[in-house]
Amino acid sequence: MKSFDVVVLGAGSAGEWFGSHLPGRSIAVVEQGRVGGECPFVACIPSKAMLRSAQVRRLISKAHLLGATASPVEIGEPAAAYAAAVARRDEISEYRDDSANAADLARSGVTLFRGRGQIDGPGRLSVFSNTGELIENLTYTDLVIGTGSSAIRPHILGLDKVPTWSSDEALSSYELPQSLAVLGGGPIGCELAQVYAAFGTKVTIIEMAESLLPNEEPIIGNVLAQVLADEGIDIRTSSQLIEAAPDAKGAVLTLKGGDRLVVERVLVATGRRANVAGIGLESLGIDLNPTGLVADLHGRVLGQDHVWAAGDVTGVAPFTHTASYQARIVISNMRGVPTKADYRAIPRAVYSDPPVATVGLTVKTAKASGVDVAIATMPFAQTGRASTDGTEQGVLYVIADVAKKVLVGAGAIGPGADELIGEAILAIRAQISLAVLADVVHAFPTYSEAYMPPLRDLAGLIV
Repeated sequence: MKSFDVVVLGAGSAGEWFGSHLPGRSIAVVEQGRVGGECPFVACIPSKAMLRSAQVRRLISKAHLLGATASPVEIGEPAAAYAAAVARRDEISEYRDDSANAADLARSGVTLFRGRGQIDGPGRLSVFSNTGELIENLTYTDLVIGTGSSAIRPHILGLDKVPTWSSDEALSSYELPQSLAVLGGGPIGCELAQVYAAFGTKVTIIEMAESLLPNEEPIIGNVLAQVLADEGIDIRTSSQLIEAAPDAKGAVLTLKGGDRLVVERVLVATGRRANVAGIGLESLGIDLNPTGLVADLHGRVLGQDHVWAAGDVTGVAPFTHTASYQARIVISNMRGVPTKADYRAIPRAVYSDPPVATVGLTVKTAKASGVDVAIATMPFAQTGRASTDGTEQGVLYVIADVAKKVLVGAGAIGPGADELIGEAILAIRAQISLAVLADVVHAFPTYSEAYMPPLRDLAGLIV
């Protein structure tokens, strides 16, 4: 039996932080999968690499429209181009080899146990191999749970009998299907739909809600739907898959209402759930909540003095940047510096082309919270930069608390929106007044000028 001051269950984006930020403490990390989690290997990094390849491919096809060439440019055979993009993806993703990350942990003084962690009771944890053999018994003073999340696979008749991918599988595959149905019009579904469409795959998105990105302002999802439709993607909103059956070409999909699709493969992107089952939380008296472990703003699991949680397992804004933020909060409190998380300004991004970025409340969530808000918008096409870049689509919105006269939400879809959102993030986090925000001078010509008219409108100034 080995004893440690801190045991971290999970070596994802949150778990990696602890080794170099708690000097003087003995730390063990238990990881069943890859050190670094999914983001570097089968999620964030490979998807953004593929999105960049797809974006450049589209830009080349439009070169003559922007005066870069005198006539259309041949962009090459899709399969060969896809193979090159996949090769670049794998190189950037370290060929899904986590040895460098594991070495970094070792250099920071952390003891890494590769296996499945099972909590046996307060202060006790066992590590098992994937075949169920006991590797080690551990004791700890503090336990950090960072077990992440897993893809949800919906219960649809016949879906288990047809060729399917999770997003992780798609982002580690070398296959370029001729046709693809994407279940789910959220961030992952929209990103991967655009990737495959750029390389010639006939893509259909099936989304139950009335618009894509249903958790965001409808104006954002509607603009993105138009962008994707212009690229040949079939958008089926207010639609539902009710049955799947094997077919010589892959799968026959029956939608609610009777429509049928024949596709080579189905990409399931219907959300994720917190990994709380099978790790022994019951031995600590912690309820299994599929939406995530409930932790206070210090990162401490409710009802526990020495159990902490960080990352997707909390169910709070499940992004890599949130996991890192929560890890910093936990570490600060472990070091005796009382620190609380503030989730009002956690950005949400979809790395489509153009990208989507949002932060804070939507009108719907504001009303649900009892906040009286006003919204104002600005089309990107009305900026000077749009004229020079040839940008036709895109919009920015800002949402203000009417009583407090501060921003509580913002979002954009358009060139550089993922960087542009930083201004709104700071405004919401620092509670900067509308009057000050409306007086900020932006460089001309930039897309950031899109902030000026709606902010002045909400501040009651002459636009």
